[in-house]
Amino acid sequence: MKTLTRHQLASMIDSTLIRSTATKNDIIKLCRDAKKYHFCTVVVNPYYVNLAYRTLKNSKVKVCSTIGFPMGTTLPEIKAAEARRALELGAQELDTVINISALKSKDHKTIKNDIQAVTNIKNTNPNITTKVIIETNLLTDPEKRTACKIAKQSGADFVKTSTGLFGGNATTRDVKLIRKTVGKELGVKAAGGIRTLKDALAMIEAGANRIGTSTAAQIIEEMPKR
Repeated sequence: MKTLTRHQLASMIDSTLIRSTATKNDIIKLCRDAKKYHFCTVVVNPYYVNLAYRTLKNSKVKVCSTIGFPMGTTLPEIKAAEARRALELGAQELDTVINISALKSKDHKTIKNDIQAVTNIKNTNPNITTKVIIETNLLTDPEKRTACKIAKQSGADFVKTSTGLFGGNATTRDVKLIRKTVGKELGVKAAGGIRTLKDALAMIEAGANRIGTSTAAQIIEEMPKR
């Protein structure tokens, strides 16, 4: 892997704050740090999308909203409505959680409908980026591959490892598996337990081209300025 500059690494980071106890001031600080370091996005829950959008106005940092978070078992029509509302409030990227129960039940048709409920929003909003969270630590390898293939067939832009809320962190092994399954056509987002510069660089080396982390500022500060 070629050596990344601080700016290049920052442009691959989704700075994330999805704690249920996060306050408005916490979100404002998240956004101010994102502007300072030039992160790709901030990831927040729908309640804070508009606050993040207003705070980031006139910057290049995008707002990413969670959808169906964190369980993924809301109905497709609810996810579609949540996605539309998030866009109305200012979101430009959407991280949607796959229906793990349906996947475990081998109900692949439901999984496809579930993902397309969100990805179809690009029919009228082509600049929106959609990421599908497959929760790797809850899946077998065959289930991971199936989830990746359905996400690709369903028009997703990225496959993301996990929410980071159900134990188990992103691993380089899973990132490599996802990258091998989706090929070069889709992005791979590693998230869950990525807290240091070493962690982030290991995921990128494994094939991730987006990093989700709640310690984005600390990671960038570890990187030498060039």
